[in-house]
Amino acid sequence: MENNEIFIHKAFVVPAIEMHGDDEEDTRLLNDMLNAARAYLESFKWCHEIEKIYFGFGIGGIVAIFLFEIKNMAYPRDTFLWVVVGDLPPAYLVTDEAPDTPTALQLYIDLMREWVEAVKKGESVSELITVNAPTTKKYANMLQGRINYLEENVLPECREMLLSHPTVQ
Repeated sequence: MENNEIFIHKAFVVPAIEMHGDDEEDTRLLNDMLNAARAYLESFKWCHEIEKIYFGFGIGGIVAIFLFEIKNMAYPRDTFLWVVVGDLPPAYLVTDEAPDTPTALQLYIDLMREWVEAVKKGESVSELITVNAPTTKKYANMLQGRINYLEENVLPECREMLLSHPTVQ
């Protein structure tokens, strides 16, 4: 197996074309989120080309985690990026600290929590993850509610998915 194939296998993702939800509506919502994730990533000039897209986990309309294989013009070594989208700010994450889907979701939660805490304290967010929302306590509180929901309800389900994966010992 080549290095990319090994990474994909260990990331516990499937090709996006195989993505399906619990029912037709969930699948439609997940496909909408896939389109949003693709558009988000393509909005960056350094994303020269999307080569492959994989689906990690999702709940239609709430959150979805995709793994993109791209031609990255700014950082050629970063060919894989996680993209988290949903009823929350979109973000891309490098795979160095997130080798699998649940870890990517946990990293997203941690980075968004740092942003929320900085905004609530009136600190600069310039060195933190970019969030497409005003840096006000109102938005920080709204984001905190969504992050708490992800951590308490979605992350355990995502981890359970990983544990029930047939290749996990």
